[in-house]
Amino acid sequence: MMFNSAYFIDLVEKWSDIIFIYLIKIVLAALVIAVTYYFGKKIRYLYEVKSKNYFAERHHLNKFITFCLSFSFMIVGYFIAIHILGLEGLLTQLLASAGVIGIVIGFATKETTANFFSGILINIQVPFKVGDWVTINGQYGQVKQIGSLLTIIMTVEGQNVYIPNQLIYTGNVVNYSSSGKRMAIVSTGVSYGDDLDKVKNVVMDCVPQIEGVITESEDELFLPRLFFTNIGSSTYNFELRIWINFESHNQYMKAINDGIVLLKKRFEEEDICIAYEVTTLDFGVKGGVNLYDKPISFSEVISQNKDTNVVSNNADIISKPSDIMMDKKV
Repeated sequence: MMFNSAYFIDLVEKWSDIIFIYLIKIVLAALVIAVTYYFGKKIRYLYEVKSKNYFAERHHLNKFITFCLSFSFMIVGYFIAIHILGLEGLLTQLLASAGVIGIVIGFATKETTANFFSGILINIQVPFKVGDWVTINGQYGQVKQIGSLLTIIMTVEGQNVYIPNQLIYTGNVVNYSSSGKRMAIVSTGVSYGDDLDKVKNVVMDCVPQIEGVITESEDELFLPRLFFTNIGSSTYNFELRIWINFESHNQYMKAINDGIVLLKKRFEEEDICIAYEVTTLDFGVKGGVNLYDKPISFSEVISQNKDTNVVSNNADIISKPSDIMMDKKV
């Protein structure tokens, strides 16, 4: 077979044209990707500068938005580059395969995905921020970090609690720092013989001396209040409810401590009795047996308890109530 040089030259020229065209397309595609990457990075930087103050307490949301901005520019660049290279068909096949793989991965990582998007929603709605004192799913403490998947709070005992964001978003959250105020309650009781009006006046007179207490407010909800709540077995019980300017748990505990110390001091000065619970022991089947009228015999006690292993040969009978270290009231 004779070698056809003209055919070979034509074939080389044809492949040269194809390679040259694809080289140009590759260069253009690379240039498009580089330009979109540059603009994406530039816009990301400008956004971070502009949003620095607004997202000072929401780092996770800020990072997510900046990532979405730069990623969007890169995706646009890649699609343009693929169109320049004429690889739309290959892209379609890859996306179809990726869709199936994505479904499998989605089922395997659904909890992680749920926590991630819950973290985004938490940062958008901002039910709390870093430094706030909250109760989340029964855990009370200060928010230390709001992460992509977990939120960390530190309890008053100094322990870190890691809570998945999904549980936070679907659960109940109590934020004690949102209003900058918190109610503190001091509970105690006074004896039956005390004048309740006098008690109320003395207690309310102590309120302004409590550090951080709110004594004036346009909203009556935040004004100090005293309520007699119930009649106990030996006391009139009451609650002193005050609102304080709240920043930390120690500040809250100090307000309660100050209230207790001030009330004790003033009650002693005003001769107001903080009564204690009294328990009366009645001996006998029907009760009403007076220990001063009936002597107690240890021999009788031993004879009534036949199953006991204690044996007494000479049981002394105490005939005087003064011989027993016992009171009817405990």
